[in-house]
Amino acid sequence: MVKNSRNRPPSRPAKAPDARRGRQAQPRQAETGKRATLPRALSKLGFCSRGEAQVLIAEGRVRLGSRLVTDPETWVDLAADVIFVDGKRVAAEKRLYLMLNKPRGLVTTRHDPQGRPTVFDCLQQVDATHLSAVGRLDKASEGLLLFTNDTDFANRLMDPKTHVAKTYHVQVEGQVDPETLARLAAGVEHKGEFLSAERVTLIREGEKNSWLEFVLTEGKNRQIRRMLEVEGIPVLRLIRIAIGRLELGTLEKGAVRELTEAELRGLGG
Repeated sequence: MVKNSRNRPPSRPAKAPDARRGRQAQPRQAETGKRATLPRALSKLGFCSRGEAQVLIAEGRVRLGSRLVTDPETWVDLAADVIFVDGKRVAAEKRLYLMLNKPRGLVTTRHDPQGRPTVFDCLQQVDATHLSAVGRLDKASEGLLLFTNDTDFANRLMDPKTHVAKTYHVQVEGQVDPETLARLAAGVEHKGEFLSAERVTLIREGEKNSWLEFVLTEGKNRQIRRMLEVEGIPVLRLIRIAIGRLELGTLEKGAVRELTEAELRGLGG
């Protein structure tokens, strides 16, 4: 029996090419260990951040082999392609992982518009051209600050999903009662934002001031100072003493040293 052709659904037209691009849409390629977009490649080579790379590309300063590249979505094979910036070949730098005992009064930036001293003033004996700080410490804070040119390592440490604990010792004015410690440990709200710590404990106290230990796994701006502000507690000193299992130890204030292989492994590097 022949089926009635009038009951057949109309055939769908073939998918037209992407008219906006003048070509059929191509599937997005996944990044691998050897393939990456051009900004990502420059970042992985330790030359600059992805944001800085996009500026260089837009300014027409980047070539892939002999070809000028102006599209930041251009894919690069890190095992085969050669990248040039301003006519100079970009080669993978030796990976550097440094720790600094940041003194109070320095801002965590490379160039400060106000001309204030920066943490990079402590790195003058190091080729810090392509180094970046891993996270931040505000001007009034002290202690352990990491620097690297390994952006993957830095991103892993700063990603809230990795839950890398950061430990701070905080000197505050006056004595802190157990009820206040309990409220801080439970979390407080500051200007509509909930701020919490993994742990808040009393280390020691005197007649005029106390030392508290805060352990954080998130890094919101001025988090500890804001938490204590809610409770009306003035901060006298704030020192980061550890990141994960890496401790500040006896490193002198303003001094810099490289991480050991064991310390790097402890941080997942």
